[in-house]
Formats: sequence, structure tokens, C-alpha cells
Amino acid sequence: MDTIFALASAQGKAGVSVIRISGPLALDAANQICDRPLPAKGRGLRCLLDLDGDHLDEALVLSFAAPASFTGENIVEFQVHGSTSVVSAVLDRLTKTPDLRLAEPGEFTRRAMENGKLDLAQVEALADLIDAETEAQRKQAQVVLSGGLGELAERWRVDLIRAASLIEVTIDFADEDVPVDVTPEVTALLNAVAQDLQAETEGVKIAERIRDGFEVAIIGAPNVGKSTLLNMLAGREAAITSEYAGTTRDVIEVRMDLSGLPVTLLDTAGIRETDDHVEGIGIELARKRAEQADLRVFLVEPDEAIDLEMKPGDIRLRPKADRRGEDTTGSISGKTGQGVDHLVMHISETLKDRSTQVGVATRTRHREMMLAALHSLNQAQLVLERGSEFYEIAAEDIRSAVRSLEMLVGRVGVENLLDEIFSSFCLGK
Repeated sequence: MDTIFALASAQGKAGVSVIRISGPLALDAANQICDRPLPAKGRGLRCLLDLDGDHLDEALVLSFAAPASFTGENIVEFQVHGSTSVVSAVLDRLTKTPDLRLAEPGEFTRRAMENGKLDLAQVEALADLIDAETEAQRKQAQVVLSGGLGELAERWRVDLIRAASLIEVTIDFADEDVPVDVTPEVTALLNAVAQDLQAETEGVKIAERIRDGFEVAIIGAPNVGKSTLLNMLAGREAAITSEYAGTTRDVIEVRMDLSGLPVTLLDTAGIRETDDHVEGIGIELARKRAEQADLRVFLVEPDEAIDLEMKPGDIRLRPKADRRGEDTTGSISGKTGQGVDHLVMHISETLKDRSTQVGVATRTRHREMMLAALHSLNQAQLVLERGSEFYEIAAEDIRSAVRSLEMLVGRVGVENLLDEIFSSFCLGK
């Protein structure tokens, strides 16, 4: 493997910046730039020198011998003063060091996976953790990064290998008397794994929402205060408000953190019959986004018909409570803030309740692999019911399920995904 280096912390001015070197020549390269040999205990202060021996910076130097490092290779990290000039000078010095090259995006993490430090699900979780903006996103990413999905997949894999081996013993000794009927144990193992897979696949949609954000659409007729309410919730002028109906022509989005959950509020065009072509496009878009939203807040009068079907969890409120002097939980005013706290609490509790259904799997790819495994198990169970003469087919179905689980954590058959996944990482990761 080449020895690679890159800035591992964010670009720009900072108190401290971290520059990482990884590979077989990492320790030698670090010794060439330091004024004296690397610290014996793996950490210490050293002066970094350019090719002429001039002082570049004083750095805290950390060294990690393989395989006890993030990548599984020898690693050295320089914690330098975080000015752009210092970082540029040190990187330029490393560029001139023989047999070193600048890392490609995600190459450190890719090496960690190739060296068995992370599985593919953990790599994806690391990307999610870096992008996490809310507490729920952080917790979800940490569960997978700690190996939660990999542990589940391995447990399922062991059970399925046990089931396949029991069937294959029956096949191998078909001409002899096998003292125990293996079908009950095999069926129990397949049923247990299938139930777990079904539960995990159902939780993926919620997990995706925690990662990407729940959508809450504000729905109502024109000029009922949707944009005013959005601005009150956002704490800023996110949408144009006007006494003229039909002001909002497009869907306006505001991203928020509600009780640790990522939420995108949608201010939609007022739903009504109109001859205005542009407004009509906005109304049609509003309908589509409202249908796709996780939760809808309807601002309507008590006797007003709703042109969209209310779904479980949707909220119906009477708008412009400030004009009526009302003080009830069923009314709201984006102008005065009346009822807004109650609405925020209601939305938060509803989405929190849904979040409890989340499992460990977090991505569509995870769901697809688990569904493939589940399909193979269902096929195996059907074949088992046909009798022992079909056991060989059942064993192959089980092995197919095992392969799907191995693809889930990146053991086999995911080479075509790796470039796309790692390209989303920065150079220093």
C-alpha cells in the first residue's frame, strides 16, 4: 500500500489542525520532518522542519503502530497550530517527502474497512455521524458505528449456517438412518431470523427520516396564516406574508431541530380553485408534497371541508386565533404565538413516538439486502414443506440468504458501491 497523508480536520483557521499520515512508511516519513526521533510512548512535542532544516511549527505528534490504529496501518498525526499558512507549509513539506502522496477522498476510511477495522455498515454510519446535526442523528449513527448492525448480521449468519449444515447432514447421510429429525430445529432457526429481518426492514423508513429529516407540511386555504406560522416557528422571516391570497407559489422549506429530531417544515401554496397558471402549479406541488409529508398541520375552520385525507397523527387547528380572542388548544395564531408551543410539543411527541419504531438498519441498501435474505428464507421454508427430497434446494436458498447478509456488511459483492460511498468523504477521512 502507498503511504498517504492529508489534513484530517476542517479547512480554514482553527486553534489546532490535524494532519494524518498512514501507511508502511508513515513512521519513517514523520521522522524525516521532525527535529528528533518520534516519542517512544507514542506522543510528545516535536519541531517540524522543512527540507532546509528551518522551523515550520511546533506540533504535538501522535504515533500509532499497526494494527492498533484507525486504518490498521502505521499512523502518525501532527497537531499543529491551525493557521492556513502553517497547514500549507506542512502539507507542502510532506508532498516533497519521497514515497508519500496525498490521500484520495475517504481513503483513510477505505483502508480501515479493507484492513478489517470497520465493516461497510460502519463506514456508512461514520459518514452519517460526520453529517449529524441533531441528537437523534448522532445516537443513530453511533449505534451502527459501534457495530450494532454487523453484530446482528453475524448472529443471523451463524444461525443460518447452523440451519444449512443440519440440512446438509441429512443430505450427506440420506442412505443411512439419521436418528434425529432436523426439520423442527431448522424451521425454528429460519423463523427466528425471518422475524428479526422483518422487524428491521420495517424500521428502515423511520431510520432514514431520522437521518434525512421528518417533513411536516402546513396545509390550508390561501391567506389563513400558513406563512406567518412558519415564520413564527422558524424565528425568522422565512416566507413572504401578505394580506393578498395566493402569495406563496412554491413550497418553502425550513429545517429545524425539534427535541433532538431533524424536522423540515413545509409552507405550501394555499389550496383552492384558481385560473392563475403559476399559482395552479404551486397548488399541485403543494398537494404532492403534502401527501408525501410525514405529518400535516391543517389550518382550517371547524366546519370547513378538507380537500386532502387526514392521516393518523395529523393535526387540525383553527387559524388566526388572535382575531377571535380565542384561547383554546384547538386554535393557533402565528402572529401572536398563541398555541405555537402546544403545536411544537404535539409535533415533537408524535415524531418521537414514531422514532421508537426504528431499528439498527438505517439505509435503503440495508433494507434491500435484508429483504433479499428474507425472500430466500421464505423460499427455503416453502421447499422444506415439500419433503426431504427437496432439502438440497432449501440448503441453497439458505446459503443465498447468508450471501445477502454478507453483502449487507460489505464482505462480498459490493465493489461497485465502494467508489460511490467513499467519494462522499473528505480527503482527511
